[in-house]
Amino acid sequence: MVDRLVTIMARLRDPVSGCEWDVAQSFQTIAPYTIEEAHEVADAIARGDMTDLRDELGDLLLQVVFHARMAEEAGHFALADVVTAICNKMERRHPHIFGDAVDPAGTSPRLWEQIKSAERAAKGTDGALDGVALGLPALMRAEKLQQRAGRVGFDWPDAAGARAKIDEELAEVDTAKDDAHRFEEIGDLLFAVVNWARKQGVDPEAALRTANAKFERRFRAMEDAAGEAFAGLDLNAKEELWTAAKRAEAHIGDQPR
Repeated sequence: MVDRLVTIMARLRDPVSGCEWDVAQSFQTIAPYTIEEAHEVADAIARGDMTDLRDELGDLLLQVVFHARMAEEAGHFALADVVTAICNKMERRHPHIFGDAVDPAGTSPRLWEQIKSAERAAKGTDGALDGVALGLPALMRAEKLQQRAGRVGFDWPDAAGARAKIDEELAEVDTAKDDAHRFEEIGDLLFAVVNWARKQGVDPEAALRTANAKFERRFRAMEDAAGEAFAGLDLNAKEELWTAAKRAEAHIGDQPR
């Protein structure tokens, strides 16, 4: 089946008889679509929609095939090389499964990180923060940077230090000298909030995604309640609708299932 997709992509990329849009693409122009498709996979999982998940995984697979095809055309590698590389990596990083290493209960994640660190060292990129992808969503990347720093001892010992940092950063936002300074301090504030969430055992990316979904749900409930008059209502009236939407959600949550 994958061979069929590879053939389709090769035909789409044919410079003579292929699709004009597909032929014109590059790694740089396709990369945003790759990120978008990964998020759509996550969205389907969050909604528990297995039909959508099947379709979105297909879209994500297409992105892998697209990038591999462009790389093959440029003489770098082909899809088979991508598959071989990931198979080799998975076997290498699971020596307790595919090799002779002993893995006492609960040590697999630590073993994985040790092997990754050794791989980075072999590439000459063994800094604590090396390898954290620039293309990650900002909240997720902040969390990973903080985790990496924590592994070498640069971390708050508990949540209290991270919480105090939020107050400090809020004060610096309030006293910012100009827009550029305020921009910088709000970035620091968000970074501090991610750190506090991490200390609470909360995935900040997932938490914000849930908050976004909650806001959308309640906002649509407001629009449905007010109808066409919604946009013309004053803020107090909209606040009343928002409160009613929150109460309705709480009431539904209290119902027996």
